Parts: sequence; C-alpha cells; structure tokens
Amino acid sequence: MQKYTLISTRFMKEAMDNSLPLQLSHVRKSISIINRTYTLIHSTALTALLYYRISFLFQNPETRSHTPTFPWLLVFSSELILSFIWLLGQAYRWRYVTRTLFPERLPDDKHLPAIDVIICTADPKREPTFGVMNTVISAMALDYPPEKLHVYVSDDGGSSVTLYGMKEAWAFARLWLPFCCTHGIKTRCPEVYFSGAEDDEDGELRGNEFLEERQKIKIEFELFRERVMRANENCGAGGDSINGDRPPIIEVIGQEDAEMPILVYVSREKRPSHPHHFKAGALNVLLRVSSMISNSPYILVLDCDMYCNDPSSARQAMCCHLDPKLSPSLAFVQFPQKFHNISSNDIYDSLIRSAFTTVWEGMDGLDGPVLSGTGFYMKRVALYGTSIQDDTNITELRQTFGYSDEFIKSLSQKYKPKISNGRDSLAAILREAQLLASCQFENQTKWGEEVGFLYHSVCEDVLTGYNLHCKGWTSVLCLPSKPQFLGSSITNLNDLLVQSTRWASGLMDHGISKFCPFLYGPLKTSFLQNICYAELSFYPFYFLPVWCFATIPQLCLFNGIPLYPEVSSSFFVVFAFIFLSALSKHLWEVMLTGGSIRTWSNEQRIWMIKSVTSYLYGSLDAIMKRFGMRNASFSPTNKVSDSDRVKLYQMGKFDFRISEAVLTSMVTLVVLNMAALIAGVARVIVFGNWETLLMQVLLSLHILIMGSPVLEGMIVRKDKGRIPYSITLFSVVLAMVILTLGSVVLLY
Repeated sequence: MQKYTLISTRFMKEAMDNSLPLQLSHVRKSISIINRTYTLIHSTALTALLYYRISFLFQNPETRSHTPTFPWLLVFSSELILSFIWLLGQAYRWRYVTRTLFPERLPDDKHLPAIDVIICTADPKREPTFGVMNTVISAMALDYPPEKLHVYVSDDGGSSVTLYGMKEAWAFARLWLPFCCTHGIKTRCPEVYFSGAEDDEDGELRGNEFLEERQKIKIEFELFRERVMRANENCGAGGDSINGDRPPIIEVIGQEDAEMPILVYVSREKRPSHPHHFKAGALNVLLRVSSMISNSPYILVLDCDMYCNDPSSARQAMCCHLDPKLSPSLAFVQFPQKFHNISSNDIYDSLIRSAFTTVWEGMDGLDGPVLSGTGFYMKRVALYGTSIQDDTNITELRQTFGYSDEFIKSLSQKYKPKISNGRDSLAAILREAQLLASCQFENQTKWGEEVGFLYHSVCEDVLTGYNLHCKGWTSVLCLPSKPQFLGSSITNLNDLLVQSTRWASGLMDHGISKFCPFLYGPLKTSFLQNICYAELSFYPFYFLPVWCFATIPQLCLFNGIPLYPEVSSSFFVVFAFIFLSALSKHLWEVMLTGGSIRTWSNEQRIWMIKSVTSYLYGSLDAIMKRFGMRNASFSPTNKVSDSDRVKLYQMGKFDFRISEAVLTSMVTLVVLNMAALIAGVARVIVFGNWETLLMQVLLSLHILIMGSPVLEGMIVRKDKGRIPYSITLFSVVLAMVILTLGSVVLLY
C-alpha cells in the first residue's frame, strides 16, 4: 500500500514529541488459547462426522436400504454447509485484543485536526425530526475545539421540516453549548439530560445560580421541542415530507459565529431518471460538499438516532488516528453500536451482542473491525482511493473525481477552504457545492466504484470497509466502558425481520459480486481477515441448513426412517458432542461478556427465526437483483415507537404482527416439528426403536423449545400480538400436506 504520510504529519509531530504512546493494545492470550483449542477439538469431531457420512456411501446396499439416499444426502449437505460457515467464523476468535487510550496525552487543542460530522436522515415520518435534532445538538457539543468541528446533515427526503428543525436546533445550541462547557455537563444530548437520566446527580450541590440557569435552559428546550414537533406533525398531516424530484439545496447555518461549530444542511439533487444509490450516494455527496466548506481530514459518521452519549469520543478516536505507529495505515476508528432502549429480557437480541463483542473485537486483533455504518471516525483521504500528489495528471483526476476543479484542489493537503479564510463570498462556494450535489456529477467517474462509499451493496459500510482493507488500510475498535454513542434499537419483530432481510441481502450482494472474498481478497489482505469477510458475506446461507434440519429429519422421523447413528454406536457420541459443544461454546461466550442463560437462549432463538425468514428472503432478493429480476430498494429502519409494541417487548412477549407469508413459514415449521415429535415418541413407545430415532426426537424437541414463543402465540395468548387463528389453521393444514407428500416420497 502506498504511504499516506501527508494527511496527518503536522498532527503526529506533536504526538511524537511526547514519548508516551497515545494507545496500547493488549492480546487476551488466555481467551485466544481457549478458542484455538476448541477449534481443534471441534474440527476433529467434524472430521469424524464427515468420515461417518462418507463411509455410508460405501456400505453394502442391503445394509443401508432402510435409509433413502436423497434425504440422507440433503442432511449431509446441510452439515457440510453448517460446518464450513462455522469454520470460517473461527477466524474472529483467533486473536482477541483490547485497547487502552490516553486522551490526556493528546497535543494542545490548537494542534488537533478538524473533524466533519456527517448525520444522515431520509424520512421525517419514520425518523422524527426532534430526535434527529437531538443527535445534531449532541454532535455540536462534543468536547472538541468548536472552530474545528463542523456538522453536516444529509436530508435525503428533501423535507423543509428538517431544515426548519436545524435552524431551531442552532438557536437552542447557542444556549446549550455554553451551559455544558461552563458546568462540565457530560450528558450533552438535551433530551436525555432533561429526561432525568443526566449524570450530574450532584446538581443541587452546584448552587442556586446553576439551578436557575438550568431551569431557564429547560424552558427554552421545551419551547424548542414544541416548535419542532408541531412542524413534524404538520408535515405528517399533509405537508411536504419526501420529495424525490428536486434540485440540490445547501444552506450553511451559523458561519458568522466563530465560537460555535458551523451547521450545514444538504439535500442532494434527486431525479426519477437517475439512480441515487441510497445511503452510500448521500454519504458521497456529503464527502464532496464538506470538502468545499471545511475539508476536515477526519469524518465522523452518525445515524440520525445515534446521539453522542459521551462528549469525549473525538479525543479518544484521535488517540488512534494520531498515534505514530497506527496512523500511517489507519483508515477508521470504529465504536460499537449501543442502544438506550434495551429491555432486561432482550427477546429480539436487539443488543447485537455477538457482533460487537465477538466478531468486531476478534477482527481488531487482525487488520481491524468491519465498517459498521455509524459511530466511526474515518480518515478522509482513505475514501479517495489513491494518493494525491502535486504532479498527478489533472485529466486523470477529473476522470476519477469529476469535473469540478475546486473539488480537485481540495484533494491537496495544502488546500484551505475559502469559507474559513473569508476571501470569497459564501454564495460562490455554495454554487460549487450544489454542482457537487447534482445527479449528473458522478457520471463517468469512479465515485461508488473506486472512490468514496461503494455502491455494489445496500450494506455499503461492510463493502467499503472490505475494499479499504484490501487496499492495505487498517482499522481499530474502541470499546470504552461508557458507550460513546447511543441509539434506538428495534423493539418489534416486524422491524427486526425487515432490517435483517435488508442486511442479509446486502451481505449476499457482497458475496456474489466482483468483491467476493474468495475471489477478490486472497492476495490483497491477510488470510484470516479475508476469511472473516467471507463468513460475513455468506452468513445468510445459514438458511439452507436450518431449513433442512427443521424439515427433513422430521419427515423421516414421522415415517420411522433413521438419519443418525444408533445410541449404541460410537458415532452417536460424535454427533452429540458436536451439538453440545456448539451450544456450550456459545453459552461460554455469552457469559464471558456479561450475559446470562436467558441471553443465550434469546440469541439462539432469534438466529433460528432469522435463518428461516430474513436470511432466506434476503438471499433470494440478492440473487434476483444479480440477475436483473428485481431493482435494489432501501427502506430506513422505523424510529417511531409504538407504545403497544414497546409494552410487549418490555414484557418479554413476541409481537407477531408481521407479514403473513413470513409468519406462516414460522408457524408451519413449529407445527411440523410438533407432529413429528408426537409421531416419533409414539413409535419409540410402540415399536421400541428408540436407539435409532432418539437423535431425531431430541432435534424436534430442541426446535420446539426454541419455538416456544410461537406455541404461546398460537395457543395461550389473547392480546393483539398473538398469532391469528387463520394463520394457525392454515399452517396446520400446510404442515399436514407437507407430511403427507413427504411420506409419499419417502415410502414410495
């Protein structure tokens, strides 16, 4: 990889003057040894399973005549797929590291690099404007020199209510930021602070002057809330909401106040005849527009609901970006996604524990974690895809970056935005920025292909991070004890499955594109890092073995056909060990990260539900897009809370108000396993062949235990979130049809 030493030389010099490091990494050797030992033992057991399955093919035909070949091959194929994905996933667990940061060792404020904060929103109905503005204000209030902080909001819906909300947010921030700085307020999202969740429990000890000022600020906050929410309601009642055919609109708010971060509204041009590439397209527009106005060397990207929970995140990220050992190759610093609305019984696994404690932390010990869409500090030059030298051919730069000479000038580290110098009028700068935000600017350029955030997947974050790693860049994970960013997580099953389907489709887009890790990355990044991306890309393929294990053994059990070794066989121990070993290892990882047995069971259950629904539909969606049978689509996750759904979530009850097709598939599988279990137990009692059918009986029992919320929704519950009787009846009929057809195929 070419060295990008120009980007932060002047900033690193200050850090290098201090011999003490800005960050230290520590390898968790004991956990790594346990993981490697487990991988070896479990792989040995899988080898024994493979031997058992292959040797079956060479048995005397009369010996295996009682087992039909076709279902046996289906189960064997599923075991191979499951084992292969599991083996890929062990790369995450090869080398765990943790990091210690020393923000007190950073250079003085005047030597810190500038940061552009980018916040994306798309629909004020699904992403309420007041919540977005709280995120904006919390970003403006970061513990960082205000003259080096610039906040950009991408309004991809083109709604006037967002621009109105930003102007109101700016007005309130002029009161809020001095209050926070003067009194050392740590909770700088005003909605959280005034909700009673603030961290200044000793507020009464600060004196009457503080309490009086706080009360005045609170009154202004309530007025701010009322105005913005009224505007949002008017928007939802028939005012403008989303405009998909509009010119670019860019407005700079507060450039005259040097003691406040500037606030910039960006609504890019959209035309029905031009592809807009969803969030990746919006991010690339902001990347270009911000280069004209501030051109900060580092960029913080946030989702509109992911407010800054700790104002120190920028300084913590700079501990990595300015560290002399890390900085030359470091592309981004990733903070984990954390959520403020997780219940004690997280039935939907909304915490996403596994990703940010197992996967991301494990990858941090390799070349770094995956880019995760929000909460990351990116080095701007890393997104430009190539090093920019003074002697680079201007024609080549135009073919890559577009025909804006002003933007090409911004690629040089010597470039100083004119808005900060005050030489030219703001109007001239905004005209150039509007050109950069137009639909046609990217035509015949390499934006989205080699430059900026890539367009080949709706999971633009994962694909862009993979491309950066393949170019030799690295990343790090910052996992402080206090969450730096907090967002709103999903609290109902419908939104969970919609979001998971979109993610599955995006990951599969990656796997079947030219960026397939098995083809694109082996010679461009480290072996284990590439294996991690391969596991991510093909993770949705779990739907194949899960669907098979939920149907084929049950159909055979229903008809008394064994697919697994007898209890007296030594290979029975092998199968039992593999099953229990996988469950126990998952439980150990959950307990290690502060979870419980209930957390473990919830994660197991949601993994099974997603596998038979989201991963299936997401994979089909990606394949259909690949063959031109379907256009790409993107629907923002709903951030509006429904009190009834939230109540069910807090009570630990599933809300089954989801797509009828998805719900039918879940209920049918549960009914199928129930019928197979009853038939299997009856056969064991009547015919005494428990030795040959025990494993299939236990498999059906395990699926029913994991599917107990579905049974409860079918039989016990009477609330709005129950499973409708019509779905239950139809699923029972469908399960009986499957059992009948399966019996005909297997027996005849």
